[in-house]
Order: sequence, then C-alpha cells, then structure tokens
Amino acid sequence: MYAIFVTGTAGSGKSLLTARLLEWYHSHDVSPISVNLDPGVSKLQYDPDVDVRELIDYYSIMEDYNLGPNGSLILANDLISTKIGEIQDRVQELNPDYVIVDTPGQIELFAFRSSGPYFISNFYSDIKVALFTMDGTLATSPISFVSLMFLSQSIKLRLNIPQINVLTKRDKIIEKLPEILRWSNSIISLQQSLDLEKEIEQSLISKDLIRTLYKSGNMISPIAVSNMTMNGMINLSAALSRILTHGEKE
Repeated sequence: MYAIFVTGTAGSGKSLLTARLLEWYHSHDVSPISVNLDPGVSKLQYDPDVDVRELIDYYSIMEDYNLGPNGSLILANDLISTKIGEIQDRVQELNPDYVIVDTPGQIELFAFRSSGPYFISNFYSDIKVALFTMDGTLATSPISFVSLMFLSQSIKLRLNIPQINVLTKRDKIIEKLPEILRWSNSIISLQQSLDLEKEIEQSLISKDLIRTLYKSGNMISPIAVSNMTMNGMINLSAALSRILTHGEKE
C-alpha cells in the first residue's frame, strides 16, 4: 500500500487534484481510495472513502469549547493525530493499492503544528510521498515563485518524506508556463527576471534565497498539471511511480 499526501496552500487545488488522481488510478486498473483529513471543509470534489469529519465535528468543537472559527479549526486540526488509529483501521479494511490523503486547506495548521508530521510519521504504508501543490496563477511573478519554492522546502523539512512539487492550474498560465519552468532550471534566468522587479529590496532577498536553493540542490522543477483537462497527469504519475514503485508499472 502506497500513501500520497496532497499538501499545499488554500485554493491551490488539493481536493481537485485528489479527485483527478483517483480517476487516473481507477482508469489504470489499480485500487485507490481517498482520505479527507480536513475537519473544516464544507464541500469536496470527490466522495471520500475515509472522512475525518465523521470523527471530528468542527462545529461541535466551536460550541463545546466556546471558540471562534479560527480557534476551533486549530483545535480540530490538532485532534487529527488522536484519530490515527481509527483512520488506519478503516484504510486497512478497504485494502487499497494507493491511499490518497487530502490534507487540511490551511497548510500551516497541518505542517507547522505537531499533529501533521506526527500523523504522517505514524501512518502505516509501504512508501509515502507528498505532493506540494503550487497555485500556478500565483507563481507567475519571480518573487512569488521564489516564495512558493521556499514554502515547498519548509513543508518538505517538516513532513520528512519524499516530495514532488505540482504546479496547478496549468491551463490558466499556459503562455507563462515556459518562463516559470525556466526559472526552476536556470538561476540566471530567474535572476534576470528578478532584476526587472520594481521592489529592489524584495529582489535582493529573493536572489539570496534562490542561491541557497540552487546550492542545496532543492530547486527542482515542478510538474505542471491542469486539474480541468488532466494535462500533465502522465508526467505526474510517472514521477510518483519512480518514488513509490521504483518505476515499475502498476
């Protein structure tokens, strides 16, 4: 059993990517299931096979602890780690080939608090991988691109499992896409684009950051995917296969 954790910022397309991955694996004769780990989500793009909302009631927490929406969401996310046994049992009963885990929309509540790393570390699977979804519409400026790449590395550091960067909303940035991909492959190209930015101080900081990324070998080109057209899913599934099955076909 392989586990794919879908992470990323709010609005970056995590739930829709989860739905598309389910479709992809179903169409390739393997058995995937989905796990929703977001206790506060109201609507999903798929019908989860295992749903944390059945175990953690966000609205009851708000009433029982007299908390506001944000405080309730923090507590609800912290409680995820206490439900790992029940979630694991439900997953094991379904006996899938792939478990696609849709993580909470507020990435900081999952990755930067203890519950997220604890859940990933203690969730049983043969191999685990994280997908970090980068909103393509936010990555069109060089400074925003650098910020997203550093956030990606922060998430990787916290979760401590192999990670693939996924540039979502490919269909909305198709004209800008070649330049974005050049930024991840050429420090010169990225620095030249930063030189054109009006915010000189931000540009200088960004240049220091990208030098660190390149020197550490962590400036890895994201895989561009459209959740609407499925364009790029072949490349994404191949990257997942290299990590999860060592390149063997399912």
